[in-house]
Amino acid sequence: MGHDHGRATATGRHRGRLTAVLVMTLVVMVAEVVGALVSGSLALLADAGHMLTDASGLGLALVASVLAARPATGRRSFGLARAEVLAAATNALLLLGVAAFVLVEGVRRLVDPQPVAAGPMLVAALAGLVANVVGLRLLHAGSGESLNVRGAYLEVLADLLGSVAVVVAALVVALTGWVRADAVVSLGIGLLVVPRALALLRDTLDVLLESTPRGVDLEDVRAHVLSAEGVLDVHDVHVWTLTGGLPVMSAHVVVAEDALDRAGSGRVLDALGACLADHFDVEHSTFQLEPAGHAAHEGARHA
Repeated sequence: MGHDHGRATATGRHRGRLTAVLVMTLVVMVAEVVGALVSGSLALLADAGHMLTDASGLGLALVASVLAARPATGRRSFGLARAEVLAAATNALLLLGVAAFVLVEGVRRLVDPQPVAAGPMLVAALAGLVANVVGLRLLHAGSGESLNVRGAYLEVLADLLGSVAVVVAALVVALTGWVRADAVVSLGIGLLVVPRALALLRDTLDVLLESTPRGVDLEDVRAHVLSAEGVLDVHDVHVWTLTGGLPVMSAHVVVAEDALDRAGSGRVLDALGACLADHFDVEHSTFQLEPAGHAAHEGARHA
C-alpha cells in the first residue's frame, strides 16, 4: 500500500505548542540565571542549566520537525523523518551531561557550603514553577504521539519538580539558615533527570535499531495476516518504527492461487492493509504476494 512518507509527523502536529514552551523556557531560564547570580543559589543555577538544555532540545525538536515534514526524494525515499529521532537522542545525551554537572557541583557544595539569599531564590523558583505548569499542559496531548514531544514533556516535568524543590530549599534557608539545603536540592534535581534521560535514550535507540515497536507482538501480527481469506502462510515479517507515531511493516504473504484468481491481488492487499491498520495502527504496510510453492525460489528467510 502506498503512502506519502513526507506527511506531517507527530512532532510537526504539535509545533506551535513546542514553540510556545520554548519561548517560556528561555524567559524563565534568564530569570533563574539572574536569580542565581543575585542569591548565590546552586540549585537555582542548576535548574537554569537544565532549562538551557530544555531550550536546546526544543530547538532541535522544532528544526527536526521541519526537516521531517519535507517530501521524500529519490535519494531519501523515507524523507527526513528520522531527524526527529536523532534530535531526541541528542536531547537525551544533553540531559545526561547536565545531570552529571549538577551532581558533581552538588557534592562540592555539601562539602563547602556557600551563602544563599533565600528571597531572590524563592521569587525566581516560583516564576519557574508557574511556567512549567503551563508548559506541561501545552505538551501533554502530544507526549504520547512523538518521541520529541515526549522528551520535551519529560524535561518540563523534571523542571517542574526541580522548581518545587528549589522553592522548598529557599523556604528552608529562609526559616532555618541551613544553606546546605541548596546543595541537597541540586543533587535531587540531578537524580530526577538521570532515569528520564536514560528512558528517552533507550526509546530512541529502539527506533534507530529498528526494534519491533513496544506493544506489537509479531506472532499476533502473523495470526491476523493468516486469518485473511486465501492466505496460506506469512514469512519475512518486519515491523519497525520510522519515527515517533509512524510504525511500518513489510511481509511476504503466500496466497492460494484460486483466491488470487477470484478476488484479485488488489482486494487481497486491501484486506491485509485494513487488518494491520485496524488492529495494530500500522498505516504503512508493504506486502509481497506469492503463490504457493514460490518459497523454493527465495533466498534465506528472516523472521
